[in-house]
Amino acid sequence: MKIDPHAFAENFIPEDHFKSQARARGVEVGAVDVTPGAGAYLRHLAFTLSAQAVVEVGTGSGVGSLWLLDGMLTSGTLTSIDDEMEHTQIAKLAFADADVAQTRYRLITNSVLDVISKLTDRAYDLVVLRHNPEDLAFVISEAHRILRSGGALVIDNYFGGSKVNDPAQRDPKTVALRDAGKIIKNDTEHWVSTLISSGDGLLVATKL
Repeated sequence: MKIDPHAFAENFIPEDHFKSQARARGVEVGAVDVTPGAGAYLRHLAFTLSAQAVVEVGTGSGVGSLWLLDGMLTSGTLTSIDDEMEHTQIAKLAFADADVAQTRYRLITNSVLDVISKLTDRAYDLVVLRHNPEDLAFVISEAHRILRSGGALVIDNYFGGSKVNDPAQRDPKTVALRDAGKIIKNDTEHWVSTLISSGDGLLVATKL
């Protein structure tokens, strides 16, 4: 039997016990979590950037947060934003299980648009959007503001369940993702970008 290369890549770096446990809790509450392949990529990216300050939009069960923390400098801080209190609570549990020091993260339960607009200019190395907020164009522009030069923005689940690449799909979420791709791809003065097929698609853009 031939093994699908995408499935092989997705499981190339296996998840540890703490991520598996967190994922199981996420399934129970219907959280959208990073896939193992996308998580491994985010860990690698955080490591490559020597990331000290990271913003994650969409905490979910904390699986993605654990991948990011694995790649970040141990002195760094992850700011993770989610509008669901239940997600924040199970993520706290995941961090406690994995023995992550409380100084390494701050969990914020609030509207993404409110929180991101208050973050400091040019203070972050990496911004990961997993839970796509209502106004994606606004969040992209805010991400550019808060990232340092050479910092990266990642939109996880960019394929939107294989809808973004199908022009017949016109629901608001799909259209917003499609438009976000156009904004980033065409803004070559501010971003250099690429699209990676890990998970449900990762749109990756580095701030010039």
